[in-house]
Amino acid sequence: MVAIIKTGHSIQRSFYYNENKISQADAQCIMAANYPKDLSDLNQMQRLNMLLKTAALNENVKRNSVHISLNFDPSEKLSKDQLTEIAGVYMDKIGFKDQPFLVYEHYDAGHPHIHIVSVKIRPDGSRIETNNIGRNESEKARKQIEIDFGLVKAEAHKRQLFELKPVNVTKAQYGKSQTKQAISNVLNTVLNAYKYSSVAELNAVLKQFNVLADAGSKDSRINKNKGLVYRILDDKGQPVGVPIKASDFHFNPGLKYLGERFALNEIARQPHKARVKNAIDLALMGTSKPDLQGLASDLDKQGIKMVLRQNDSGIIYGITYVDHRSKSVFNGSSLGKQYSANAIQERCRPDLLSQTSKQEGQQEQANRKVNHEGEPFKNKDHITTFKTNSDSSYGQNEMLDSLLDPVKDDSPLPFGLRKKKKRRQKNISNGL
Repeated sequence: MVAIIKTGHSIQRSFYYNENKISQADAQCIMAANYPKDLSDLNQMQRLNMLLKTAALNENVKRNSVHISLNFDPSEKLSKDQLTEIAGVYMDKIGFKDQPFLVYEHYDAGHPHIHIVSVKIRPDGSRIETNNIGRNESEKARKQIEIDFGLVKAEAHKRQLFELKPVNVTKAQYGKSQTKQAISNVLNTVLNAYKYSSVAELNAVLKQFNVLADAGSKDSRINKNKGLVYRILDDKGQPVGVPIKASDFHFNPGLKYLGERFALNEIARQPHKARVKNAIDLALMGTSKPDLQGLASDLDKQGIKMVLRQNDSGIIYGITYVDHRSKSVFNGSSLGKQYSANAIQERCRPDLLSQTSKQEGQQEQANRKVNHEGEPFKNKDHITTFKTNSDSSYGQNEMLDSLLDPVKDDSPLPFGLRKKKKRRQKNISNGL
């Protein structure tokens, strides 16, 4: 079981998110705890008013709403009685036993899950402390519930992370509900597990599962409104099917949500930066340097996927490294200049495709009388994720030899180490 807790300023927003799911036949309210009437005797406004009146007991608390989702393994078939019992036990263990709360069963994802809406204000007007509730109370409750109810443990989900499969484009592109479910399955795994610090870095991961986070072009309506949609990609990397707004997902993974993740991830990924840099340096060390395809193959064996970004002319202008082992994502330049797209192409041995593209580029530029370098590694796709095989042409003996080989360095002597020339002083004689 995986528990996600979010607090907010608007009870109505959390409430109507779930109520709208009911109107769309994607959810059902299955429990109203600590209400004066049974669920069957409550209408929509009565369910909401109980929460609002409780929150009004302490108007000094601004973040007064609590929205929780409990997510279960797809193999688990839980009845409504089991779901309500789990919800009651969970709320008891995190300190919300006496709070009014509503439980909704949702049907809009590929796994069983429920949503719980409640308030942080007790009946006596005091505030329930929720700082670190996810790490402390919720984590203990989750583990105990997994044991008591025989549920699949959350750690099993982490072990299955690398088994996450790309979206089945054929099934997903024909309708909104199928598309949303397919995208939701990927987002639930990627957004919280990987450490990315920009939309581009996030897309380097999502595109490996045929999903794209799209903020729109510069002059588009979605970009002007600072919106975000998620789309499914076909085998050629082109968007297909119905785009889904970020606000349509229960956790609303829009730009505001991602911005908060960017700040946290920037700090969390720092300890893993050296591993990626060392893996690249080791692959490019010595005289037997690989070409781009070979570098991608060497990094792939270390659990690092190299993703190239290209323009319409096939020129590589960006490179991103996705470390699946530490779940950290780095744009090349964030690792240092020597790991940027231009530097990596210079450090690699040119391959046949690069040479051909370079000749074509030089010929084209000669025809246009433009003095530019040739185009490297031309490819129709704007993003290239290399496919690699497990056979290594860079064996252990060659690795040891490369470590002992001197590395030729034609770079000029750093400015700080240059020997300064002694300036000759002219004798100035003042006439008397």
